[in-house]
Amino acid sequence: MARVRNILFIMTDQLRWDYLSCYGHPALETPHLDSLAAKGTRFTRAYCQSPICGASRMSFYTGRYMFSHGATWNNVPLAVDELTLGDWLRPLGLRTALVGKTHMAADREGMQRLGIDPAGNTGVLLSECGFEPYERDDGLHPDISADPDLAYNRWLRERGYDSSNPWHDYANSAEGPDGEQLSGWYLRYAPLPARVKAEHSETAYMTGRAIEFIREQGEAPWCLHLSYIKPHWPYIAPAPYHGLYGANSVIAANRHEDERRDPHPVHAAFMAHEDSRNFARDEVRRAVIPAYMGLVKEIDDHMGRLFAFLEEQGRMEDTMIVFTSDHGDYLGDHWLGEKELFHEESVRIPLILYDPDGKPGAVVDDLVESIDLVPTFVEAAGGEVRPHRMEGRSLLPLLRGGEDGPARDAVFAETDYAHRAARLALGRGVDESRGYMVRTERWKYLFWEGFRPQLFDLAGDPLERTDLGADPAHAAMRAELHERLFAWLRARRTRTTLSDEEVARRTDGSRKRGFIIGVW
Repeated sequence: MARVRNILFIMTDQLRWDYLSCYGHPALETPHLDSLAAKGTRFTRAYCQSPICGASRMSFYTGRYMFSHGATWNNVPLAVDELTLGDWLRPLGLRTALVGKTHMAADREGMQRLGIDPAGNTGVLLSECGFEPYERDDGLHPDISADPDLAYNRWLRERGYDSSNPWHDYANSAEGPDGEQLSGWYLRYAPLPARVKAEHSETAYMTGRAIEFIREQGEAPWCLHLSYIKPHWPYIAPAPYHGLYGANSVIAANRHEDERRDPHPVHAAFMAHEDSRNFARDEVRRAVIPAYMGLVKEIDDHMGRLFAFLEEQGRMEDTMIVFTSDHGDYLGDHWLGEKELFHEESVRIPLILYDPDGKPGAVVDDLVESIDLVPTFVEAAGGEVRPHRMEGRSLLPLLRGGEDGPARDAVFAETDYAHRAARLALGRGVDESRGYMVRTERWKYLFWEGFRPQLFDLAGDPLERTDLGADPAHAAMRAELHERLFAWLRARRTRTTLSDEEVARRTDGSRKRGFIIGVW
């Protein structure tokens, strides 16, 4: 374990697990990430804990389920008393920093109650998921909320992109035949190139900032969370990436008319969203998905740039590297756009982990969860895993050839759709718009507050097109998985202030401490 001195934690936004060539995509070639997988371990069945940016990332950073940490959607603050990755790694001597996105909302009310200055050192860390914000940029800067002092905007203006908000006007817009600006928010412009050069895109810029950070560290140990904004929408890529793929590269949508003919009520409500209605159209998929693929290809090229720098600096010898995504993207599968529900396209994520002491080229089919990364990082850095706070399990045994891996027989995820129009369409209250997933080796069971459950047989129906949630023949399996889900909910780690070891030490110890209770 002594060889892991640094941790490079790379996350993309909205990258599907199956849109890398090492995961089997037939047209999209990602040789640099394939090379990382060949040097490290590729996990084939990794799952996020909530398929929406904010809630998923808070699980990644705390090592805890959404039910436990309470940040249930985008911009729902993470409570000040939740420990995050930086809280675990800084005491181990690692400078823990961020380049890119977190989707973190600060608990201002909690800091005010405790008298913590949000601009002070402690307040800044509490506002940034425990990361030192070397460069915080969530990458969503429409005109109505543009920050003219955003570092990336300043950087673009220094390179001649004359605008108060070049993020939108250049990096995420195209140009019409008469020189007019065409906003990348509109899917119809996805086939056009962005108005920035490729070397000035968000992906290029964030990669450069990561290299700057690593170079500055010298021999001091560090953990860098490099969090890319793409391939999340706006779906627009700079040249030449916008034109690398055509409609002939688009995989046929995974959907069936039966899914629209008699849908589950929650599925139906999400299908009615504008993003889903548009992605249900083949012309939209043919326009958008090649741009999405181009954005993924651009990320892979910059992975090559970054990995070459690490080799040059000798950092591949002592740096653990993780590549993953916060969730997937439906892209029209199951007649849906966006994410948030529990099909594999949304909740399953790519996970490649390079460990200098690990087995090269390993492929692990075990069920693993995003919350497993925090204990993995802590153990790799020489720290102590704290199960009374960390609900994940270290992956080091799987990386290093041990027999005692996470040994999960199921993975879990949750969603809170209270912020979405689907809630209004279904007539649900804010506190009634929850869904839960348990996925075992064969089965996937979904529980929806106020509605019937869903059940999929992943052995006979791996594409999840046949919902067995109302089938009388599968009532016993639904009951079994319902109890499995309830057992998981009961096992949440809510006693976070005292370790299991300390509770065990104190058990039946009152007599030793002088308390003579109930003695005649």
